[in-house]
Amino acid sequence: MDTGNSLLIEQFADGPGADGQTRAAVVSLLIDHGPLTAGDIAERLGISPAGVRRHLDILTAAGDVETAAPGFGKGGRGRPAKWFQLSPTGRGKLRHAYDDLAGAALRKLRDIGGQPAVEAFARDRVDGMVADVAPAREGGDVVATVEEIAAALTGAGYSANVREVGTGVQICQHHCPVAHVATEFPELCEAETARFTELLGTHVQRLATIANGDCVCTTHVPLHPIPDAPPGDGSADPDPKITAPNPDGKASR
Repeated sequence: MDTGNSLLIEQFADGPGADGQTRAAVVSLLIDHGPLTAGDIAERLGISPAGVRRHLDILTAAGDVETAAPGFGKGGRGRPAKWFQLSPTGRGKLRHAYDDLAGAALRKLRDIGGQPAVEAFARDRVDGMVADVAPAREGGDVVATVEEIAAALTGAGYSANVREVGTGVQICQHHCPVAHVATEFPELCEAETARFTELLGTHVQRLATIANGDCVCTTHVPLHPIPDAPPGDGSADPDPKITAPNPDGKASR
């Protein structure tokens, strides 16, 4: 379990003891690797699927966990497995101890330097996260660069992966260490989107953000030319309902 989040995750445990520690471990897995099935969690924790389902039932009853959209992970024979992820309520409990301090610091920065100072800070922050990602070359493998961005985000605590969908791929960020601060300062999210656009050489579209109450931050990256369409008919837009990543976290090619 990530030591930086351990004290925050412990609030999901109903008191001390093995049961509370197991529920905290389940939440930690859903933060870092979700959505997951009960079987996935059981295998990673080394306990029975029945035991995992009992803890998932408790977390679901508390409103902290929910099942992924119908059809996610569909494949194979037999009864479709349920995929579990943290709900917006569950994510809300992961408020970082430094959120209040970070928010106060950004408010003071805005008071002193104005809006440009906040925007410059946001750009510098995302530049640092993706500093090792080389821009995609014209005609090169854009998907490879997308996966490098996702890996860099994961290294920064965002638990990101990539999914192919429709006319492109989606970067899915399952955790946001600054979600509560970004609610007040959307410049943090806007700077990410702008930097992704620069690195990929194509306009990307943010479909959802944890800061706005969604369960995952989803950024659509177009890979193929889209025919011109009359304004407002929505045909050039990706399907906003498709946000769940593949379990293996890779874009199929």
